[in-house]
Amino acid sequence: MTFQGPDRRLGHDRYCAEILAQTDQLRADLAGADLSATVPTCPDWSLADLARHVGGAHRWAETIVRTRATAFVPQDEVPGVPGPGGEDPAALDAWLAEGARLLTGTLRAAGPEALVWTWTPAGTAGFWARRMVHETLVHRADAALAAGREFAADPEVEADAVDEWLEILGGPAGPVISPKLSGLRAAAGGSIHLHATDAAPETAAEWTIELDGEGFAWSRSHKKATVALRGPMADVLRVFFRRLPADSDRVEVLGDATVLDVWMENVSFG
Repeated sequence: MTFQGPDRRLGHDRYCAEILAQTDQLRADLAGADLSATVPTCPDWSLADLARHVGGAHRWAETIVRTRATAFVPQDEVPGVPGPGGEDPAALDAWLAEGARLLTGTLRAAGPEALVWTWTPAGTAGFWARRMVHETLVHRADAALAAGREFAADPEVEADAVDEWLEILGGPAGPVISPKLSGLRAAAGGSIHLHATDAAPETAAEWTIELDGEGFAWSRSHKKATVALRGPMADVLRVFFRRLPADSDRVEVLGDATVLDVWMENVSFG
C-alpha cells in the first residue's frame, strides 16, 4: 500500500488551532439539541454519548502527550475521561471546551516532534494533533446529522482528513484499525477516483486509489478510474467516512459502483 507525492500536512500550529475550532463547532451543533437523540451514523450512541467520546479522546491524547507515555494508556486511568455526572447540557459543554483547551495547550508546549506512544509508527505528539483534529471533524458530521444541522468545514482540513485516513490504511496499523481490509481483493484491478468539485485548485482535492491483490496504492491525482465519486468536499468526505450513503443525491457516482461498494464494505475504523 503506497503513496508517492509531497507531504501537504497543515502544520502543528494549524492543527492545534483546528482542535479548538472543530470543538467549538461541535459545541455549536450540540447547543439546544436533544442530547438523548440517537446518532444515525453511530446508532449505539446518543448525542451525549458522542460528546463524551470526543471529549474523552481529547483528555486521553492530552495525558499521553503530557506524560510522554511510552506505552498504551488505558482510558480508565485518565482523570476526567467519563465527563460530568448527570445530564446538564451546560456542564457537558464546559467539559468539552476545557478538554480541547487542555489538549491544545499540552500539544503546543510539547511541539510536534516530542516522542510519545502512538498506535502508528509515527511516535510523536504531532500525530495526536492531527488525529484529534480529524477525530473531532468526523464526529462533527455525526452530530450535525443527528441534530439536523448543516455540516461544513474548511476544504483544506477536509482534504487532509482524507489524506490521513489513506495514510493510516496504507500503513502497518491499517489491518488492525480496519480488520476487513483484506476484503479489498474482491475488487483487485479496479480503481476509485475521488473528486471534490468545489475545492480551490491549491487544495488539490482529487485522489486516485488503485486496488491490487495485496492492497492499494493512492495518489493525489486526476486519472481515469473504474469508478468516480464526485461532489462537494464535505459530501465526498462524508461518503468516504461512511457518514453519507454513496447513492445520496448530494454526490455523483460514475462508472462501476461495485468497486466503490467493495471499498466501503471493507474499510472502516474498528
